[in-house]
Amino acid sequence: MKQYLQIIFFFFFFGTITAQQSDYVDFISIKADIGFDNSLGLVKGSVVYKFKILKEIDSVFIDAGNRIDHYEIHNSNFKARHTYDANRLIFNFTNDMVKDSIYEFKLIYFSYPKKAMYFIDDQIWTQGQGKYTSNWLPSIDDVNDKIEFDLSITYENGYEVLANGKLINKEVGEDYTKWHYEMQKPMSSYLVALAIGNYNKKTETSKSGIPLEYYYYPNDSLKVEPTYRYSKQMFDFLEEEIGVAYPWQNYKQVPVKDFLYSGMENTSLTIFSDSFMVDSIGFNDKNYITVNAHELAHQWFGDLVTATSGEHHWLQEGFATYYALLAERNIFGDDHYYWQLFENAQELIAQEKAGQSTSLLDAKSSSTTFYKKGAWALHVLREQVGDSAFTTAVKTYLGKHSFGNVTTTDFISEVETSSQQDLSGFVDDWLTEVKLPEDAVVKSLKKSAFMRDYLAVDCNEYTQKCKDYLVSNISDKAKIKVVSQVSKHIEPEAFNNSLEVRQAIAQYVTEIPKELKPHYESLLNDKSYVTIEAALYSLWVNFPEERIKYLQKTKDIKGFNDYNVRCLWLVLHLNTVEFQPNKKQDVLNELIGYTSPNHHFELRMRAFDYLKLIGGFESKSIKSLLKATKHHNWRFSKYAKQVIDELENDSAYKRLIEQLKNEQK
Repeated sequence: MKQYLQIIFFFFFFGTITAQQSDYVDFISIKADIGFDNSLGLVKGSVVYKFKILKEIDSVFIDAGNRIDHYEIHNSNFKARHTYDANRLIFNFTNDMVKDSIYEFKLIYFSYPKKAMYFIDDQIWTQGQGKYTSNWLPSIDDVNDKIEFDLSITYENGYEVLANGKLINKEVGEDYTKWHYEMQKPMSSYLVALAIGNYNKKTETSKSGIPLEYYYYPNDSLKVEPTYRYSKQMFDFLEEEIGVAYPWQNYKQVPVKDFLYSGMENTSLTIFSDSFMVDSIGFNDKNYITVNAHELAHQWFGDLVTATSGEHHWLQEGFATYYALLAERNIFGDDHYYWQLFENAQELIAQEKAGQSTSLLDAKSSSTTFYKKGAWALHVLREQVGDSAFTTAVKTYLGKHSFGNVTTTDFISEVETSSQQDLSGFVDDWLTEVKLPEDAVVKSLKKSAFMRDYLAVDCNEYTQKCKDYLVSNISDKAKIKVVSQVSKHIEPEAFNNSLEVRQAIAQYVTEIPKELKPHYESLLNDKSYVTIEAALYSLWVNFPEERIKYLQKTKDIKGFNDYNVRCLWLVLHLNTVEFQPNKKQDVLNELIGYTSPNHHFELRMRAFDYLKLIGGFESKSIKSLLKATKHHNWRFSKYAKQVIDELENDSAYKRLIEQLKNEQK
């Protein structure tokens, strides 16, 4: 038997069989005591692991995705030889391990995480989705091993330290504080998180008594209400709609700088990009509501129940997208709900036309498929089986598999039971088939009078009817469709519409007739940074004799976190020779300054774009661009590399770039 187990061990660790360690060993808890050296990007920890033997086995491992620079093993109640190989700390037992017995050991380590933990200015934050948490906290990458994680974190005074679960104690010292967080239930390791930074906090309590905590930067006090608007309403709605109580002790949300994605549903601690922190004007263009609802829905779908593998990933993203749509429907109504479904369908159709469609059960499917086709599948399924059968199935599915792992069959079987329907046809059409069932999509959309009216609008040929549309009672979405089709025929009456329709006019009407000039100028007063940006540029182009007036009017507007209005203003200033000629260098320096690493990557991208447009790159901004090629945000680093490639097509830039590269070596 010993020889047989050694053979199993060999094959297991070299990946030639599919058996999972979680079939043999159950890691029960991981209690970590973490500290940092920010200047070095160093994490140091003392971690106690408890595990239970389920079946006879002669070894066990923990994942350490990043190289551990130093480690020690202490206090183990078993005997083993331990080795560190292939980013795993492996224990080969030298004594018999008793089935159903619980064992433990302590690991003391330090390492320099290359991913999953990021030291950004005065912040530290994590992003573990995938198999990345083990880069900073040696743990179990397998999502099928649910573990209770308790984190204690030591950090210098004056900062907020957040982690999963409930803060049960703070030990405040002269220079440092130790924060103790406790989870009561198990979760997959990719959901472990911490965030450290300079924050203030606003709190609410859900209808069911769950503490809701909203974090923000101290200078963003005016952005708190617009950013977190409807948060409590969405929380209360989802608890009632899902029919299963929120499964964790509290719910915290915190913005961080240069985040990799829009947001991440870490258990009880959603981390999101601070670009979603908006003021009351920005809220009208770009807000946190959809991301907020999506990450909240994940607390049930993904955190409470987790897909066993990538094949079933839609059970997380499709469900989170669908329930976010329901939460938004509760706020904004049916028309908004069907419009979101329509836009999702348009994206899926475009993906299909590009030859990129895949099955919903394909582990390699795109986010568009998992999120948007998954949500559509649930919408159609609910229509097919009815509200009662659908909600009963969801409640049973979550209750039966709480704090566990699920497959598509687990969910479908519950819906078949509650509805007494054979769903094989649904599975074939929506889950297995690559193509989107467009006929079913159109049929469902046309159940909405709003969508029927929208689809009926056709103004590819300008008629009196099209003119009348813009002063009628048709929906704003339909009016926007009209504006896009008749942009050369807009009349003054069209400006007497909502903020959303006026924004469409600003974006589509780029050649401004003189009779529209005063109406178009009124767009600069709208509470929309998108509208102001578009209107400022078009007015500047169309009426050069009044450029100074437009620049004076908008000189104090920054816009979103990427300073969309301000950056445009700077470039227009530089190209308006007669306006403040003695300040041109200061204006250029300001634009160049926005490329520096201390700014948000989205602002840096915008500044780089404008410098490329005006041929304004010089040593300082190119140095910033070269640094950006090594940025932790993959979208930004990819962008920076592309800009470098484009600049090198110019021989002068190429020489300068080569010189600066050599200086950095």
